[in-house]
Amino acid sequence: MPDGVAGFVETPAFYPYLSGRRNLTLLARLDNHPGSDRKQRVTHALEEVGLIAQAEVPVGAYSAGMRQRLGVAAALLRTPRLLLLDEPTSSLDPAGARDVRALARRLADEGAAVVWSSHDMSEVEELCTVITVINHGRVVFSGRVDELRMLAPASVHALRTSDDRAAVDLALGLHGVKVRIAREQDGGLEVSADTDALDSYVIKLGRAGVAVRVLERCTRAIESSFLEITGHADVIEQADSISRDGFEDARVSAGVS
Repeated sequence: MPDGVAGFVETPAFYPYLSGRRNLTLLARLDNHPGSDRKQRVTHALEEVGLIAQAEVPVGAYSAGMRQRLGVAAALLRTPRLLLLDEPTSSLDPAGARDVRALARRLADEGAAVVWSSHDMSEVEELCTVITVINHGRVVFSGRVDELRMLAPASVHALRTSDDRAAVDLALGLHGVKVRIAREQDGGLEVSADTDALDSYVIKLGRAGVAVRVLERCTRAIESSFLEITGHADVIEQADSISRDGFEDARVSAGVS
């Protein structure tokens, strides 16, 4: 790998019988770092990802999240100017994922180009400014995140009222509002509408004496855009129940801002 370039693909691999520190030391040696510099680099990388306390533990005893952190530490050894991260938070708990996102953001602030590949659209929206959507090996969108957000169809909301049947009838004839009975066992309704149309609909419900008990968004705008351009628009209305396995051939590569 060229100097200044580092990263890993989803699940970094290490020698399981060696400690985290020893694995990183071997990688630093491959890059021909001198002995004194090598030790300092390894310690710094372990500290950055929160593994210094487990540095002498064999990697075979690491959890999946700890191995993911060690993969990030291995990338940091090279002081990358270009950092490629594929699903870097996939095995991490919320606190660990937050720390890795903060680290990527800090590296970007310091001048590194960070390419973050992920199925998690909320994570991409939080971190990145430039986004490329790849579907079945083809680029179907490339541009700024706000440009992708503007392509979003109407948002989908979960709605529960005091009289769902009346709520469905009241939606008839309202421009830009589509209401259907939810497929989930818990019932309720699903409403597809932009903000202005949704406001008008909620006001109409109130005037008709139908109480709104729950109204919450199921899909983010950028997630709706992703579903639309990757050919999953027919399942947008149930996107809140879709797992990442449903998009195994569609992913996002984005530049962290």
